[in-house]
Amino acid sequence: MRSWFLLCVLLLLTWGAFSQSRSQATTRILLIPLDERPPCLQFPIQMGKIGDVEVVSPPRHLLGRFTDVGQSDEIVRWLRAQSLTRFDAAIISVDMLAYGGLVGSRIHGVSAQKALDRVQIVRELRRKAPGLKIYGSSVIMRLAPTADGKNEGYREKLARWAEVSPDTMLLDQTRQLEQAIPQAALADYKQARLRNLQVNQFAIGLAREKVFDYLIVSQDDAKPRGVHIRDRENLTNTVKQANLTEQVAIQPGADEVSMLLLARAMTDRYGYHPRIKAIYSSETAANTVMPFEDRPLRQTVSFHLKAVGAREVSDPGEADLLYYVFASRFEAGSARQFADQIIRSPDKGIIIADVDPKGDVQGGDIPFTEALKDASVFARTYGYACWNTAGNTVGTALPHGILAGVSRVVAQAKPAAVPRMNQAQVWFMLNRLLDDYTYHSLVRPEANKRCRASQWNPNRLTPEQTKTIEAYCMTELQPIATRTAAGFFPKDSARRCTITNLRFDLPWDRTFEAEIDFDLKLNN
Repeated sequence: MRSWFLLCVLLLLTWGAFSQSRSQATTRILLIPLDERPPCLQFPIQMGKIGDVEVVSPPRHLLGRFTDVGQSDEIVRWLRAQSLTRFDAAIISVDMLAYGGLVGSRIHGVSAQKALDRVQIVRELRRKAPGLKIYGSSVIMRLAPTADGKNEGYREKLARWAEVSPDTMLLDQTRQLEQAIPQAALADYKQARLRNLQVNQFAIGLAREKVFDYLIVSQDDAKPRGVHIRDRENLTNTVKQANLTEQVAIQPGADEVSMLLLARAMTDRYGYHPRIKAIYSSETAANTVMPFEDRPLRQTVSFHLKAVGAREVSDPGEADLLYYVFASRFEAGSARQFADQIIRSPDKGIIIADVDPKGDVQGGDIPFTEALKDASVFARTYGYACWNTAGNTVGTALPHGILAGVSRVVAQAKPAAVPRMNQAQVWFMLNRLLDDYTYHSLVRPEANKRCRASQWNPNRLTPEQTKTIEAYCMTELQPIATRTAAGFFPKDSARRCTITNLRFDLPWDRTFEAEIDFDLKLNN
């Protein structure tokens, strides 16, 4: 009797271990994000689930919050405590290690030597785990400093100085700006740029040493001219001279880079390199430099396609995925025309990026998006985004689509993962519709009006003001979230989904970004 009891216990323990192993993700990736904002942390964590990836990052309180920079030294200690054999890849933001994140990179709060010492941890990771795939990102400093509530008097002047000072034809304007900017602020800006360039170069050196398997050096918000051009050309020459053009990408963007590297890690892992045809709403739009960027939209898309390991093709018939890029929202009739083109698209995977060509609205085009929602297009779409800059949008929709493609590969080897991957895909698509589109296009403009009517600064809210605006946004968002989920799948489909426990937060006490979370019930 006792032996029978022990056998039952053993069987239960074995079954428990077996069930637990089956419930674990197929892939585990370590992430040191750029900061704790949703696109840098929430998005890659949730996007990873689409490809059955568990993304593990340091405790959130170590990542800082807005002008309170991340605790880089504590993050280094956290990294040293990790068992690297438990991970298949690592995605490392050099800026978080060096300065405590993106905002910290725009001030000279950390010396060059201290920043470089911190980044040495990546070499240590390579020594400890020679077989670990390590992907890195390093940001080229943007033109404008962060609006911190203290620099309103000269922030725009400093950004203008950074744009015009390299132009020898504008020396008088440069001198006038220098006289209007506090000397200490200008000196701090110059020192931060010089230090950041040293760190960019160091990161490229790590790629040369094969510490980084792949590195993206990304250009934060910029313009076609400015002091960043010299930095970028300097770095480009370094990459070319070292024959690293296949290991190091220099391209637009910042916030979306962790998602690009996540997609790259998975295309490398599975040898999944889909052929993608980019289809633009107009040739004019494709050849136009979008706001906050320094090269035409077509180049931005091509850079991102290469970064994720996809193959760009010119013939739609050869493509595995069709990437529809809409950037013509201010042209009469273009929204309906391009939406109809997508609705009638061939029976293959599609990705949709809705880019704002003026830069004065953060979100998607209303007629375009509503037409796609009415046709239930998003239920069969692989990837979608419509937030902030062209690089942000392109660099979110594309890796989203890549992870959806990866999920098909994973499903063949691990059918048990299909339900949770399907759940993750629907969750992320609904999150894009509620965050990128509903909040930024419909709710945020009204929230900003309320702020201005109360004489509040929507970019610097007090904690009490934040709570008031969050409550307003939640009230407006809730019924739209319910309707969006109810109409997500076609009416003739047996599939249905329901959103419950909706959460809304303004993580940096400003309306510029929101963190939206919810529970999803998916019946099939």
